[in-house]
This record gives sequence, C-alpha cells and structure tokens, in this order.
Amino acid sequence: MLTKRIIPCLDIKNGRTVKGVNFVDLKDAGDPVELAKKYSECGADELVFLDISATEEGRKTLVNLVRKVAQTINIPFTVGGGISSVDDVAVLLKNGADKIAINSSAVKRPELINELATKFGSQCVVVAIDAKQIDGKWMVHLVGGKVPTTINLFDWAKEVEERGAGEILFTSMDNDGTKNGFANDTLAKLSELVNIPIIASGGAGNRQHFLDTFIHGKADAALAASVFHFQEINIPELKGYLIDKKINIRI
Repeated sequence: MLTKRIIPCLDIKNGRTVKGVNFVDLKDAGDPVELAKKYSECGADELVFLDISATEEGRKTLVNLVRKVAQTINIPFTVGGGISSVDDVAVLLKNGADKIAINSSAVKRPELINELATKFGSQCVVVAIDAKQIDGKWMVHLVGGKVPTTINLFDWAKEVEERGAGEILFTSMDNDGTKNGFANDTLAKLSELVNIPIIASGGAGNRQHFLDTFIHGKADAALAASVFHFQEINIPELKGYLIDKKINIRI
C-alpha cells in the first residue's frame, strides 16, 4: 500500500505566502523561503508552491523565488502558476521544481497535458482543478477561482488522466479556508473514477479532518496551508496521530 502524504501549500502573491477563505480575503502568512525550510525539516512529505496571481496578471511564475525555495528543501517540490508551455516547465525544472501543476492553461488548451507528459513524463505533471458546486453540480473554475466554466469536475478529471496527467490536485472552493473538513464525498467519487493519485485540498481545520479524508475521501495525499502556516497543526504530531489511527504514513 502506498503511504499517504502530508503536503503544505505555499500560495504566493507578490513574493509572499498568503492565505484566504473561499479564495478571497487574502492575509499574509510569512516568507515562503523560511516556511519551506521549516516544512522540509519538520517532516512534510512534499511541498506545493502556487503563484496564485501569475495567470491573472499574465506573467510567468516567479523563477528566482522557486530557485531559492528549492535550494532550502530536500523533499519533492511541485510548482504552479502561469505555466502554459513546454518551455515554461523546462525553466522551472532547471531551477529546482520536481513536478509542475497546471490549471487554467490545461483547460484552455488540453493538449498541453499530452505535450508535457510526453516531454517530461506523467510523474512530473499535476493537474490542479478548482471547483465549486453550482446548482448541485461541481463546476471547474479558472484564474484562481475567479472565472467559472461550464466544465464538469468529473468529466474533466477523467480527461486529464486520459491525456497523461500523473496526479490531480483537487481544491474544493466551497471548503477552502473554512476549516470544516475536506469535500470527502466528492474526493471519494473522484478516487473511484480515476486511477491516478488524488491530492485533497480545501477545508483542513484539525487532525480528524486529515484522518477523514484518507479514510472516507480515499485521498492519496492531503494538502493544507493556514493550519500549518499559523501553527494550528504541528506536522510531526499530525503524523503521530495518523499512525496511531493505522494510517500508512511516512514518519
């Protein structure tokens, strides 16, 4: 059985780590390099870096900051934000990223998934999907959740797998920042639908929420931000709790 993963997420805006609720009301959460170093040292399994305003501002990911973070950590490092081409990915991998995450660019040009999987391997390609419920249906949103689409979450998840994505990072916009728990029913449905790992994102508020998403949501990994940034949950203690609950996790 594969071990479950705990993944802190650095949402970056103007070179700083930020965190909001339901994708709005962003607050400063600290220096990304310092946070990255702390997470690498305290037992996080991976780190995700999302330049959340790159697409909206029509620019590329902050490469210099990616390089600085990569130099301070020794865990797998996923980078997303403003990525729209094979060349963009090559630059990020050269500067320390292990995997890349694409979102809006994949929806706008789905062939990008195929191109990246062919060039760099599926293990390098994470497709991030931000979705919220509209009239009872989970619909994909773009540009940091600001632009709704008519694309159904489950249809899109299946397509990205077929195109070569190695992993899906699903963020429930309805749960994001609420600390009420992950969207486990939806995560379980996604897990049954596709055969690639699903990273749960949006809603972590306590240790039980991580346990629930691994058991009920069938998630392969759980991503969180503010509960780690503001020391509401300690990663070594969280891992100890999950091991006590018989979750297969790396110490």
